[in-house]
Amino acid sequence: MPKKKSRTRKILLTILFVAINITVIAVTAFSEFGNSENAVKFSEVKFNFWFLIPAIIAFAIALCLEIRKFLMVMKKTCGFKTRAELKKAHKDARRTILIGRYYDNITPAAIGGQPFQIYYMNKNAGVSGGLATTIPIISMISGQIGFLIVAAICFSLGSISINNAPLIAAACFGLLFYAFWPIAVLIATFLPKTTTEIITLGVKLLAKLHIIKDKAAAIKKAEHGVNEYARCVKLILKTRGLFLKTILMSVVFHVLISSIPFFVLHAFGANIDFIPCFVSVVAVTSAVYFIPTPGNAGAAEGTFYVVFSALSSGYIFWAMLVWRFFSYYAYIIFGGFTYLMMHFDKSVKKR
Repeated sequence: MPKKKSRTRKILLTILFVAINITVIAVTAFSEFGNSENAVKFSEVKFNFWFLIPAIIAFAIALCLEIRKFLMVMKKTCGFKTRAELKKAHKDARRTILIGRYYDNITPAAIGGQPFQIYYMNKNAGVSGGLATTIPIISMISGQIGFLIVAAICFSLGSISINNAPLIAAACFGLLFYAFWPIAVLIATFLPKTTTEIITLGVKLLAKLHIIKDKAAAIKKAEHGVNEYARCVKLILKTRGLFLKTILMSVVFHVLISSIPFFVLHAFGANIDFIPCFVSVVAVTSAVYFIPTPGNAGAAEGTFYVVFSALSSGYIFWAMLVWRFFSYYAYIIFGGFTYLMMHFDKSVKKR
């Protein structure tokens, strides 16, 4: 009887989870594309499909780079050598990236990706606690540093032709958010005592609020986690050229992703040069980074209007729909499919 109740509860929770995901995606889609009165009818849209091919290739290479980067860190830190281990590591890297992107895009402020990646690495990939935390964090941090490098180069070019002071200010503010995590990681790695003291103060505050019951146990666990995390990060940083390679791969990733709007615009007939378009995309991406909505819904379509305004008003809707497929909905589709495959694997093992 208890087993039956547990199974029923698990099924209900799964249904609830799927329903919440569908609701989030539906609300996001409606907020972005619900108002399409000014759009040209689809049957009347004229576009050059050949320009979408480089957009598809850029997206595919960028996604493969992310998976390759994750796999590279796994191989160097976990010491996989046999063919079976490497095959499983590749599957785990692919699933971790796709599921991480999936949760990033359905949770506010993209807070769901890394926690699930850490959970998956620990429970499904068989990676120890410290490394299971460090590998996803290093992947994220290198990605953020990569974007900071791309943004710094773009802004130093002096070719930003955006006569929009609030947008430029928002872009600079967004870059500060991008820089927060890399700085926090350096503090946690090289000043573990300071980090422990900060965590201890936080634990004491939570204890006073009666959120944490066992204060001593929580502090001890936090200290162990910080020390283990610092040890793993130092191991990665000491591995010759590993962190630098992850940053370079992240730079290429962001260059490819930020190039997609250029190809989409040309597919719909826009006449725009690559550099101004690319710099504008990077600036707008920076500006919407700190918007705390799933997939930056409600902000992405508004701010990216600066980029897509090169088209006639009737074509903007369709061009942005194609672009949002690459930047948002593709991750939802791939992540959802990966999620189903994981459940399928579990059901096969139970038989």
